[in-house]
Amino acid sequence: MTYCVAMRLDAGLVFLSDSRTNAGVDHVGTFRKMSVFEVPGDRMMVLLTAGNLAISQSVRQLLTDYKNKAGRSLWTASSMYEAAQILGEAIRTVHERDSAALDKFGISFNASMIFGGQIKGERCRLFQIYSAGNFIESQDESVYLQIGEAKYGKPIIDRVVSLDTSLDEAAKCALISMDSTLRSNISVGLPLDLLVYEADKLAVTRFVTIDEKNQYFRMIRDTWGEQLKRVFDGIADPVWDAAPEIVGNVLRNTNMRSKPVRVPLPEDMSGGILPVALQALAQDGTGGLQQ
Repeated sequence: MTYCVAMRLDAGLVFLSDSRTNAGVDHVGTFRKMSVFEVPGDRMMVLLTAGNLAISQSVRQLLTDYKNKAGRSLWTASSMYEAAQILGEAIRTVHERDSAALDKFGISFNASMIFGGQIKGERCRLFQIYSAGNFIESQDESVYLQIGEAKYGKPIIDRVVSLDTSLDEAAKCALISMDSTLRSNISVGLPLDLLVYEADKLAVTRFVTIDEKNQYFRMIRDTWGEQLKRVFDGIADPVWDAAPEIVGNVLRNTNMRSKPVRVPLPEDMSGGILPVALQALAQDGTGGLQQ
């Protein structure tokens, strides 16, 4: 599996991917899942991939020289939307070539991708591409996209990132999101690729590959857990069976009539559990009960 996340902000774009592909007991695979398509001064595009590695590698290879019916490729597309269409067509081309053979071996055609960047003359744009080659675009109401093991790292992004978030803050949030995923899922692993793109630069501006020795990521891994524990300790414990007007943080007050849904006893235990238990102890002779 994998975890990839990308963010589209007023200030630019942030992309982060892990490199784990297998996580068996004695077989751990590492392949980089971020690819950059760049013509400095004209366009800068980034592709993140998840799913079947053979499929995503085939699509990436095909993209290097694939052209649509109008004769345009990723290198000559007039807009990011057209570039996303070209990517979708490349996925469908691989599907037409390989899906029947994969089906014979019980392998589904599974690939999901995040594609984003900027072409001269338009704003930064970000897309999520599906196995069928169709796609959605990130909007102002949803400034980030995830693929792979997304659930562990989602909550922190939801609480922190918005359109006006700075690139450095977004990069920090993405790394915290990744750390949460690494701690909870063995199928995601180091090293990481982090690319931060400043809007209108039309070239890669900041990039780093992060391993277990990276100073900043080690600081995040140590500090984030400590800060979470500190915040957790600072939240009051619940108070039971008190009057809210007298005591704060009341979870259940004295006027509430909360009861659990209790499952009725079987008919052969209608005499109650205690008599049955006593009979069992008496027959066993080791219960220590005195007659």
